[in-house]
Amino acid sequence: MTRITEPLAPGLTRQWTLREVIYSGPTTYQHVTIARTPQWITLFCDQDRQSAELSQLVYHEALMVPGLLLAAARDRVLIIGSSEGVASQIAIAAGAALVDHVDIDRECVELCAQYLPYGYSPAELQNAVDGVGPIRVHYDDGLRFVTESAAAAERYDVIVIDLPDEVLGGAAQHNRLYGAEFVARCRDLLTPGGVVITQAGCPTLWRQETLATALDRYRMVFPSTAFYGSWEHEWAFLVGCAEEVDDATTVMVKRLATLPYTPHSIDAQTLISGSILPYHLRDHSGARPSSSRLEPIA
Repeated sequence: MTRITEPLAPGLTRQWTLREVIYSGPTTYQHVTIARTPQWITLFCDQDRQSAELSQLVYHEALMVPGLLLAAARDRVLIIGSSEGVASQIAIAAGAALVDHVDIDRECVELCAQYLPYGYSPAELQNAVDGVGPIRVHYDDGLRFVTESAAAAERYDVIVIDLPDEVLGGAAQHNRLYGAEFVARCRDLLTPGGVVITQAGCPTLWRQETLATALDRYRMVFPSTAFYGSWEHEWAFLVGCAEEVDDATTVMVKRLATLPYTPHSIDAQTLISGSILPYHLRDHSGARPSSSRLEPIA
């Protein structure tokens, strides 16, 4: 059996046992591996686990549901990244009439449709590429698409940014889509009451720096920012609201029963518990630990 060693934080890695390699090879932008693991069929990009059959719905609902609940409308949705297509499917199930799905890596999106048992099927993807149906797939750079959408006066009720984790201090090409300038451009595309949703890193203490950085940016750009951390996954999400929201958690809980999409992994109690920021990010007087100070043991 083959293994993949996934980097987590300085000096920390996680090993995945690959019971069967279904596909492995480079695209223009990254190396993609799709394999059977103890978490069933799993997608890795540059050795980072992106999604797994066992937990992908927990992840995608944590990404989508809080923001869909906070949005004043859900008719037009823009999704940047999220190669598998599950986010697009949830948006449609939640009532969206149009989803523009933008991903720079055509090969990765096509591989996901071909080999993953969740997300787009090959036929669904082809229809989306051809503009048949409510989902439109665009193989494009997210920054260019947002810039051109602004020039064309396009507006969206919900914008989702679902990318590999930001590489702080690194040169990863997707870092551009985490910065405050890009987030502000997305904000300016929103309809009144619209929201921007982002995957914002991991809430655990030794991986918290990315989340802290994203939280600072969103608080700078938006009148209100809601946090949602998944207890059953390892990721955190932020929802930037175009307008002030006094109590985001109460709003989400009240609207849950009326959401056309019925979540499989989120209920009112989940929304309440998941909205609590980690201790060290709740404006306590002590210094926030930084993962950059965690050095590997020689």
